Amino acid sequence: MASNPSTQSDSKLARDLAKILRDSELTEIELERGELRIRVAREIHAAPVTYAAAPAPAPMPAPAPAPQAATATPPETPAPARAADAASHPGVVKSPMVGTVYLKPNPESANFVSVGDSVKEGDTILLIEAMKTFNPITAPASGKVSEILVEDGQPVEYGEPLFIIS
Repeated sequence: MASNPSTQSDSKLARDLAKILRDSELTEIELERGELRIRVAREIHAAPVTYAAAPAPAPMPAPAPAPQAATATPPETPAPARAADAASHPGVVKSPMVGTVYLKPNPESANFVSVGDSVKEGDTILLIEAMKTFNPITAPASGKVSEILVEDGQPVEYGEPLFIIS
């Protein structure tokens, strides 16, 4: 009979942990008490972010200068090459997560950095908002910001190049 109340309290504890998980931005909670170990986790599906990334009409403004038919074709060809070059650049910093990029701490502020600015290792370059949490993306090394490859409010995918430090 002693095990039944313990099982009931363990079950209540698991339900309480699941409620905390549901009501917060956490994805996993683990609790250990002696021999008892409870782990409650939830899966995060990236499908909604895929929809956020799908509105890729941002490249649409690039074809807007289509009146120059001879010029419009060559820029489209180098753009993928430029993205490939940026991804292989030794100073590139790639997105560690799926989310939305913010180049400034709030709408009224200036950008964290601009192209040409010198940064020290650990300086915040931009924020990525994922699941209503703003994650600072910092300079992995000191140097000069030679290129910012994303725009404010732009959705990004995991591994997508964000900026280059030379």
